[in-house]
Amino acid sequence: MTGDTQTLAELSEQYKQSVPEDLRAAKSFEWYLEELRADPRVARNAHQRVADMFDHYGTEYDEDAGVVEYQMASQDPIHDGENVFYGREVHESIHEFVNKVKSGARGLGPEKRIKLLLGPVGSGKSHFDYLVRRYFEDYTRRDEGRMYTFRWTDLCEVIPDQDPADDTVRSPMNQDPLVLLPQAQRDEVIEELNERLDAPYTVRNEQSLDPASSFYMNELLAHYDDDLQTVLDEHVEVVRLVADENQRQCVETFEPKDKKNQDETELTGDVNYSKLAVYGENDPRAFDYAGAFCNANRGLFSGEELLKLQREFLYDFLHASQEQTIKPKNNPRIDIDQVIVGRTNMPEYREKKGDEKMEAFNDRTKRIDYPYVLEYEDEARIYRKMLRNADVPDVHVEPHAMEMAGLFGVLTRLEEPSDEGVGLVQKAKAYNGEIDETDEIDEVKLREDGDAVAEIAEGMEGVSARFVGDEIAEAIMDATHRGRGYLSPLSVFDHFEENLENHGSIPEEKLDTYQRYLELVREEYRDRAIEDVRHALAYDIDEIRRQGEKYMDHVMAYIDDTTVEDELTGREQEPDETFLRSVEEKLEIPGDRKDDFRQEVANWVSRRAREGSSFDPQDNDRLRRALERKLWEDKKHNINFSALVSANELDDDERSAWVDALVEQGYSQEGAREVLEFAGAEVAKSELEE
Repeated sequence: MTGDTQTLAELSEQYKQSVPEDLRAAKSFEWYLEELRADPRVARNAHQRVADMFDHYGTEYDEDAGVVEYQMASQDPIHDGENVFYGREVHESIHEFVNKVKSGARGLGPEKRIKLLLGPVGSGKSHFDYLVRRYFEDYTRRDEGRMYTFRWTDLCEVIPDQDPADDTVRSPMNQDPLVLLPQAQRDEVIEELNERLDAPYTVRNEQSLDPASSFYMNELLAHYDDDLQTVLDEHVEVVRLVADENQRQCVETFEPKDKKNQDETELTGDVNYSKLAVYGENDPRAFDYAGAFCNANRGLFSGEELLKLQREFLYDFLHASQEQTIKPKNNPRIDIDQVIVGRTNMPEYREKKGDEKMEAFNDRTKRIDYPYVLEYEDEARIYRKMLRNADVPDVHVEPHAMEMAGLFGVLTRLEEPSDEGVGLVQKAKAYNGEIDETDEIDEVKLREDGDAVAEIAEGMEGVSARFVGDEIAEAIMDATHRGRGYLSPLSVFDHFEENLENHGSIPEEKLDTYQRYLELVREEYRDRAIEDVRHALAYDIDEIRRQGEKYMDHVMAYIDDTTVEDELTGREQEPDETFLRSVEEKLEIPGDRKDDFRQEVANWVSRRAREGSSFDPQDNDRLRRALERKLWEDKKHNINFSALVSANELDDDERSAWVDALVEQGYSQEGAREVLEFAGAEVAKSELEE
């Protein structure tokens, strides 16, 4: 037995610690009133409890995106990060969803609306809905999220025809014990609770008892001459209520089955035929509260592919959302309290949106767009999460493989920029946060233009992360079968090219466009591969620092309109404009923008000086890249790039040194050799063209 092995006793104790202490305890109604006075939040409605749930697990404010990130989605604390969501657009959608719930918690209207998550396939809306349900279950098990319901006891003592099997009956709708009080007395209690409540909302409860409980209450009050206290003391027990989707308790997922044979009883419940012979027709005790709306009471109703339902079937949602009631066939109305969430894809939404007969339903929905991710590095994080959560073979993922896969996915989702001076890849880089102060690219305007041109919003079309993830998985398995221990961007590109045409979710008219996007990604990878090899072949930290110091001396002299001492002669001279431009041109900074760049670098140096930090060009990414590229230009003529393609033409020690330098950048030995050959061939080709 290893030190990590846990005994059955330890496992049992862990389970016991995870269960609320009062889960099995029966309390009196008097106890419940005192509990409410101590903590009025216990009497929250579904919207209020779900709203507090999001805040309970923590929040962070992303200043750059201007959006609140909820840690249950950005960090997933209870699952160790397994279900983390990435991307500005996704967190904006989650923020909007939570705002709708919080507005509903305050009674501002959204509590009477369906929260409809609209997005393309594979955008993550279903997974977010799933995560909300899991966290609601967890929250109701914690002291902060606790709620209670009640059960009737000893009914056979008072009601002559009560089935002995029904001597103890739990509230079939899991209602809050407060509904046992008549409305006038309930309002007095609620008024007192709201005086004690420290929350942005007020407690409200105007629900009627469900028909079965109403029957029992009337029978018992008649028996005890309307002595409510005796009824509650002798025949009511208050019990802890926790959400559990598997037990269809406070959380329910409704999935459309046969479109042509939909039955409203799936939502509202039906006659319990086993009790019909006992109680007779139209007796509320003979009703089976097993409909989806019944099961979701006090919590969450999740409607999967909601708009695939027949129009007539959707009418049940009108009362459920607006009136917060359901009307089972041949039975009284039943009050419900739940957050109704629906999910739908684009085709179904377009169909229902144009249907005039759906106007009433559409008016009772709050649409929340749930697009694809539009930042390619965040998209790459999604793929890495997929790999973390799977049993991946021992294959080394090379630098840029996930990012370039993410870039391809993002390019298919972006609208072409209206500004002819901005290319699609530039737009993707702007969305990714790769904008410098000297770049004349307005990200805000790009996003506004993209949303204006798109049918609904930018990011609602394109290839899904699911498609890209599938191709990455195939590329990994292909590498394994070939005995290759690495996954490079080139192999991922090959799988994209092979399978684009065979993927059913990609429209045929988009294939040529997507092939063009793939070529743009190949070009971007070519530049990055050459940059990595350049770093490996020509990198000299001492020379970069010396050139950086020289550059800054000449920049400061240029800005201050002074002279600089010549390194060789010691004489004062004008700033070397040729040298300055030789550095700046490596970043493609035009002559009319050179002053802006020089001032930007000078400001950076001044800030570091005020902070007590010495100048180091390694710490400024743009300056470092410019100096590296200049050093590359100075050295590349002494490198035989054609030899990089063939191991026979290169000294083994020299090649090994270059491979080692690439390994330090994150490459595997095999991957380093591949990128050396690839970049060498590309540079040799460009050298010939020059």
